[in-house]
Amino acid sequence: MYDGIMNFKGSLPTLILHNLRQGPNHGYQIAQEIKEKSKGVLDFKEGTLYPALHGLEAKGLITSYTSTVNGRTRFCYKLTDKGKKVLAKQVEEWDQFTGAISLILKEA
Repeated sequence: MYDGIMNFKGSLPTLILHNLRQGPNHGYQIAQEIKEKSKGVLDFKEGTLYPALHGLEAKGLITSYTSTVNGRTRFCYKLTDKGKKVLAKQVEEWDQFTGAISLILKEA
């Protein structure tokens, strides 16, 4: 049964990079902003979010550092130049993909 919450793991790395284009952010806030902007449709939990963040860092698309936020030490993440280039390519590919799907679905 559909409960109104979607968790498309394959889209998470792109969404993280897109979030970080505005500037550094910590993991919890990244997840909250994605959820808020999607009106609750995309709700990524820690078990999905942090492995994605670590994977992006391992690829050199983001870097991390510790920072104190509201009195708590948090890992913050920042988009690298390589990450900016990859994000631009992913957005272009996403636009082509969704455009093609829309063409097909509009036939129905």
